[in-house]
Amino acid sequence: MGVSERRQREKEERKKEIINAAECLFFSRAYDDVSMDDIAAQVELNKATLYLYFESKEALYAAIVLRGVHMLHAKYLECMENQDSGFQKVARMGEAYLQFSEEYPDYLRMIHFYGSERFSRENPYTAGIGRGYGMSRKLLQDAICEGIGDGTIRSDIDPFLISMYLMISFMGTLSLEDKWKQVIAAEGFSNEKFSKEYFRFIMPAITGR
Repeated sequence: MGVSERRQREKEERKKEIINAAECLFFSRAYDDVSMDDIAAQVELNKATLYLYFESKEALYAAIVLRGVHMLHAKYLECMENQDSGFQKVARMGEAYLQFSEEYPDYLRMIHFYGSERFSRENPYTAGIGRGYGMSRKLLQDAICEGIGDGTIRSDIDPFLISMYLMISFMGTLSLEDKWKQVIAAEGFSNEKFSKEYFRFIMPAITGR
């Protein structure tokens, strides 16, 4: 391995260390309660060095969001690898999104928060986040097309529109604000029950049988 390759690998390792350190802080605190000074201290770097790797706190936050988006996309890819019907693949993707929300609630929270108007989107990770989420939606669309072809999903619906409806509703249902969680809890339902009932309600709307 040459000198330049070794330096590049060391740079990537240091970058990963910074993201890991920032992730711990953003998982445990609100966005406004984390500063670049906090992150620098966590990773044992001075702030000037930190800025050599990430131009802003927003960019570092986006890097963590991108990591979460890639993890969700990997789950969707797994759903497409089996020989199930198109409808079953769509159902598995819904289950995968629910599983993601249960296993990685902090990533989902950050993804949801990054979608707010709070962020300018002018950082190196914005395009990657858009592509990653777009690829997941496209996998869902492909599964819908398969389902229309094999007769397990109704043929009078547009695959693109349905994939958009499902992705948006997946995110909205699994990223509820606390005020809505309190309303649901007051009626005697757990958040888990609410989420699972949503999928039981929505999936029959697209079935072809």
